[in-house]
Amino acid sequence: MSGLCPGSLLRMLRPEGSSGSPSGPAASPALGGAGPPGAGPDGGRRETPRSRPCARASASASASSSPPGPSSSARGPGPCRPQPAQGSYFGNKRSNAENTFASDITFGTSSSSARDSNYPQILKTPLFAGNPQRSGYKSWTPQMGYSATSSSAVSTHSPSVIVAVVEGRGHARGEIGMASIDLRSPQIILSQFADNTTYAKVITKLKILSPLEIIMSNTACVVGNSTKLFTLITENFKNVNFTTIQRKYFNETKGLEYIEQLCITEFSTVLMEVQSKYYCLAAVAALLKYVEFIQNSVYAPKSLKICFQGSEQTAMIDSSSAQNLELLINNQDCRNNHTLFGVLNYTKTPGGSRRLRSNILEPLVDIETINMRLDCVQELLQDEELFFGLQSVISRFLDTEQLLSVLVQIPKQDTVNAAESKITNLIYLKHTLELVDPLKIALKNYNTPLLRAYCGSLEDKRFGIILEKIKTVINDDTRYMKGCLNMRTQKCYAVRSNINEFLDIARRTYTEIVDDIAGMISQLAEKYNLPLRTSFSSARGFFIQMTIDCTALPNNQLPSEFIKQISKVKSSYTFTSADLIKMNERCQESLREIYHMTYMIVCKLLSEIYEHIHCLYKLSDTVSMLDMLLSFAHACTLSDYVRPEFTDTLAIKQGWHPILEKISVEKPIANNTYITEGSNFLIITGPNMSGKSTYLKQIALCQIMAQIGSYVPAEYSSFRIAEQIFTRISTDDDIETNSSTFMKEMKEIAYILHNANNKSLILIDELGRGTSTEEGIGICYAVCEYLLSLKAFTLFATHFLELCHIEALYPNVENMHFEVQHVKDTSRNKEAILYTYKLCKGLTEEKNYGLKAAEVSSLPPSIVLDAKEITAQITRQILQNQRSTPEMERQRAVYHLATRLVQTARNSQLDPDSLRMYLSNLKKKYETDFSRAEQVSRKTEE
Repeated sequence: MSGLCPGSLLRMLRPEGSSGSPSGPAASPALGGAGPPGAGPDGGRRETPRSRPCARASASASASSSPPGPSSSARGPGPCRPQPAQGSYFGNKRSNAENTFASDITFGTSSSSARDSNYPQILKTPLFAGNPQRSGYKSWTPQMGYSATSSSAVSTHSPSVIVAVVEGRGHARGEIGMASIDLRSPQIILSQFADNTTYAKVITKLKILSPLEIIMSNTACVVGNSTKLFTLITENFKNVNFTTIQRKYFNETKGLEYIEQLCITEFSTVLMEVQSKYYCLAAVAALLKYVEFIQNSVYAPKSLKICFQGSEQTAMIDSSSAQNLELLINNQDCRNNHTLFGVLNYTKTPGGSRRLRSNILEPLVDIETINMRLDCVQELLQDEELFFGLQSVISRFLDTEQLLSVLVQIPKQDTVNAAESKITNLIYLKHTLELVDPLKIALKNYNTPLLRAYCGSLEDKRFGIILEKIKTVINDDTRYMKGCLNMRTQKCYAVRSNINEFLDIARRTYTEIVDDIAGMISQLAEKYNLPLRTSFSSARGFFIQMTIDCTALPNNQLPSEFIKQISKVKSSYTFTSADLIKMNERCQESLREIYHMTYMIVCKLLSEIYEHIHCLYKLSDTVSMLDMLLSFAHACTLSDYVRPEFTDTLAIKQGWHPILEKISVEKPIANNTYITEGSNFLIITGPNMSGKSTYLKQIALCQIMAQIGSYVPAEYSSFRIAEQIFTRISTDDDIETNSSTFMKEMKEIAYILHNANNKSLILIDELGRGTSTEEGIGICYAVCEYLLSLKAFTLFATHFLELCHIEALYPNVENMHFEVQHVKDTSRNKEAILYTYKLCKGLTEEKNYGLKAAEVSSLPPSIVLDAKEITAQITRQILQNQRSTPEMERQRAVYHLATRLVQTARNSQLDPDSLRMYLSNLKKKYETDFSRAEQVSRKTEE
């Protein structure tokens, strides 16, 4: 067989008229393979159907009507729509409907909006490579062909989500429909909800999805009548591609048909949820039509997981708060992992990492679900052997979601790399299914309901059916392996012998060529007495590598037979020869033929297992959830975290900042927190750098950790479920929106006031610093009084000590401060401040710490002295008007007693003796507070 030319074999085996089969080195890369950004099925830049030669009568017409991008001649000669290959499983399924649809999509700016500079430009879609408006932005739409390994061509968290958004008109304005699909996961998420005029929910949901592209109706951006929603989205998502398509594609009837056609049976109940939700149905219709167009592929029937998510199932954390709290990205250095995600992320799979990310941004609000997760973490921590056994199995899984996404897409054209991708992913599928039994064994000894439920889901017989069908065609020893040459070998010999005689011949030819390459390099090594060895890379193919000191070479040069010295690192040379280049070409030609014939067999196999493949959705969900729970347990083993409880009280005993713990050499200073409905507003004071901002962030991070099912950094913790978490912490200005520090403060606080409710957790740090002191105090006082009308838990850090006197008017306000100590600085012979970072009751006793900081600096002493005198006069005047009356003290004592009694009645789990003692102490405290009020009354009368 060594004399058989692979080219003649290729021609002999190709079906008559098959244009889908490879034809040589110039064969197109995978449809959406891991090529350069913007690379389409043709290896060049992707064209819309309008730019094809057959879409216009003449070249001039084509040039005038095509959108900016590649010329229609880029495709080269030949028919404009290839015929399907005979014997091909898929063939070419692109219809004239796509050509019509292409003309209804607006790429770049619409002709009307382009004339109005006041309207934001709609960026080019991923159909076009590059982006003239933002040349640095290089995202493109990921397509089929990516591998399901964790080291895939696209980063786990790089944008791959496309979102369609539509808003009701007329009386229905404010009713929002959204549909999103992750191109690396075969799942569509539908949402429909009513939003207010700030569109806070829409912006927050889009920030969480982190979309690659947003689709909206062309009627949303009409010049002079652009909708507020469109304007807000374009302002908030400047680096996201926007595409507008005609309103007619937002069709709720078509959307319902899509769901009926594509939704897998296990999730078909979604039809009942969405059949009357017209706007999310309209959004999904436009989304799927657009995705099919850009992907040049369709989804197989009954292959997608479609679910509906209301806005009430998770807590809302706006994007500004997520940034302030450093949930995903560190504000100082975006490359390091000093974030909450970095603290908790010990996941082993891409799916687990994605689930953790989405949970941090959208914590749960259902206590039962949270406690089920906590039960799992507790059991994982109790048995070390079971923990490591389960973690070992989970770590062997690939990206199951991405694997599913590739398997359920049907390409409209057969290409070489599309064939290679299908073969690769079938091997990954076999690898994944072979892990089901080990996972089942690892889970069988667990007792918590959630882990037992996941174990039960693995009893599905379809896993075994699919694996048996695969093994009838694929060799038993074919498996996923690291290394491009290893995987290439696995793909070549994946299909069993004697299934296709021509395939067996092609594989023997390939083996002989590889053996010839190895033999040739051995002969060259003997000929020149050099230590040559055969090496391989996916880009270069086979090449020669040599490690030798250059002085050992004749004339310090390589023999002239060796050409193309690829690289020289120290004493290591890599190069090739003319004969090796020719043999590499023969090897590639033979390989393409093997892939082509293997692809035909794989397609037939996939058609037989499609009806059973839906069980993989359960497996994907199980693996990602188990991975996240294992990650929580792993984080607990590295620190002394405690299981949180859920009551109507926020009580943390000796809690510390989880991110600070990761950064610091020593354990951070721990502090207590106690907030109830009767004392729901804490005013926190203290000098600069005493720990106020860190403490506020610590409370929010602990709240989020508890609501996602993780243990928290404390000795004891109890939380009230927060439906929204708001923060106002940053003091930066914003050049992009032309906002000063003060305007940015006002925008953020306005957002909080518009959206906060009784179940919110609100953290405000130093509001009003961007304006004069009088105005700052006035704004803070008004904001505090508004928030006091809610039952939200609020922590308000401030330098305005005048604000602390609000405690005299509102019994649910409590003053806290960070304590500092004064020590003698012998080097400067002055007093210095020692920060303890301990939170104590009452307002700070530190007066004029700003003046003390100024005194330490190089300000002239006379200026500091004048500042002290003026400050003392202002303080005396304010204090005269802010004294607490005896009646206020009595009312406060009664109020605190009543709230403690209500709280005890709701949450107490004390035994009768302990309860009796607690109530007795409560009575004594009340009597003490009341007698203090009487003393104040007598002093006032005197």
